[in-house]
Amino acid sequence: MAGLLYRMLAYPSTLSMDVDDPRTTLLRREIIRRKPFLRQIYREWYGRLGAGMAPGSRFLELGSGAGFFKEVVPQLITSELFSVPGVDQIVDARHLPFSRDELDGIVMTDVLHHIPDVARFFQEASRCVKPDGRVLMIEPWNTRWSSWVYRRLHSEPFEPDGDWTIPSTGPLSGANGALPWILFERDRKRFEREFPEWSIESIDLLMPFSYLLSGGVSLRAFVPGWTYRPIRWTESRLNQSRWAMFALIKLRKRGHSC
Repeated sequence: MAGLLYRMLAYPSTLSMDVDDPRTTLLRREIIRRKPFLRQIYREWYGRLGAGMAPGSRFLELGSGAGFFKEVVPQLITSELFSVPGVDQIVDARHLPFSRDELDGIVMTDVLHHIPDVARFFQEASRCVKPDGRVLMIEPWNTRWSSWVYRRLHSEPFEPDGDWTIPSTGPLSGANGALPWILFERDRKRFEREFPEWSIESIDLLMPFSYLLSGGVSLRAFVPGWTYRPIRWTESRLNQSRWAMFALIKLRKRGHSC
């Protein structure tokens, strides 16, 4: 039933494409630009992530292919797992091609929950990011509401009972949307024990309905672009711990080399 509902609501051009095909990433880039409400979501996300970057800092963005973050923060080093136009480097998050303490930070949007071995990623981030540097991300989050939505209206797995690893079926098809919640909420003590060099600075819950109403990169839009501000105002008054679908997560590397 959930699969049928998803297909009924799906953006028509996405149904026939393999999610791991680089052309799908280019299609998603076009969808984000074409849908006014969705584009405003990404602009808000980029603004909030960019606020955590000092002017002139050297940040790597993982999974840049479908987005436009570099239009907002021109000094970003953009990257993707495969070659797509407009991206600076091909980068696997588990094998970062940077020297020790070379980066001021790493930023990503809807990427962490696709990394097959997040422990390996954080080992690499610990090596490449300077002391007092940041890892900044916006990721899906687990609430009773979001779990219902993600399991019924989203093509990716959402498994709050899962572990830290994801089967590597492909660059984008391998996923667990609940992974950020697993790491930083359910298994927070374990994360802090295994990666003491990283401080969980803040987790801000957000957007109970906006992304769903936009249709994201897979579903048809349910609302026009002009409704963005009133909808965001309305949902900001809700209890985010009960209703949020996303989280802005900020980590800081403690001020000494490890």
